[in-house]
Parts: sequence; structure tokens; C-alpha cells
Amino acid sequence: MRRPLPLFASVIAVTLLAACGDTAAPGSPTTSPPTSPSPSTSPTDPARVEGTVVRFTGGGASVDVTIGADTPTTRDFLSLLPLTMELEELNGREKIGYPPRELKADGTPGSDPENGDLIYFTPWGNIGFYYNADGIEYSDQTLHLGTYEASRDQLDQLASDEVTVEVVDR
Repeated sequence: MRRPLPLFASVIAVTLLAACGDTAAPGSPTTSPPTSPSPSTSPTDPARVEGTVVRFTGGGASVDVTIGADTPTTRDFLSLLPLTMELEELNGREKIGYPPRELKADGTPGSDPENGDLIYFTPWGNIGFYYNADGIEYSDQTLHLGTYEASRDQLDQLASDEVTVEVVDR
């Protein structure tokens, strides 16, 4: 004589599992295909950081900066935009300004700045447009953000007024 209880228990177990969710065996097809996340368009998307053009506008001048390598600092800088800030002269070498907060620096290599570099200087928390980098050597505290082409007169104009900073091309 067969005992019906194990069969009855098996039917109950299968019914409960089906009611609770997916009962497919590992590797078996599911009823709906998995979905892929949509592509990101945020400024922190690595595919969209390097080569991004950021425009600084103020005092009747505009200076475009092409963002360099994808680093934690460049991604963090882009995440702040758009913003407004003021620039000032520093020692006949650069125009500097202060973002609204310090940028993330961990994981970003230092640099040996050159004329035409936009940098982030970690001890002071400022960005700087180098136009006279002669004699300035490599520093772990000077982080490269990007490059620009502008005359000293254009930089002087920027430093004469509030500056708007915004992404213009990705």
C-alpha cells in the first residue's frame, strides 16, 4: 500500500514555492529577459569625462578648458557644474579661484604643471589657470584638471568679474 502523504506534501511544497517567487532551476531560462541599465549621461560617467569642454565666462571673456584624464578630481569638479566663482591673480603665475567645496583628490596623481594647464591645488582647495609655470616642478598636491588656450589679457578679464563655469561640450 502506498502512502499518499509524501505525494500530498510534495504538491503543497511546489504550490508554496510557485506562490513565493521564481522556482526556476539555476541556468534555466526565465520568463522575462534581464534588463540592462540605461546608459548614463552624468558628468561622472567615465566615457564622458575626458575631452569634456568647460567654459569659464566673465568680464567679457570666455576661456574653454578641455578636461584631461578621467580621475576622481576631474569627475568631482564636473559634478559641481554649473557654478559661479571669482578668480584672482597669484604671484604673476596663475589666476586662481575657489570652488564651493574641496574636490575629491584621493586616487588622482600629481602633476608637473605647464603653461595652459588648469590645476587643482589640494592644500588650498583652489583651481588655477597656469600661465607662467616656469620653475614649478612636479607635486603630488598639484592635480591636473585640463588644458586651455587663452591670452594673458583674456585671463585678466576673467579675474575682473564673477565667472560662470559650465559644461559646453561632452
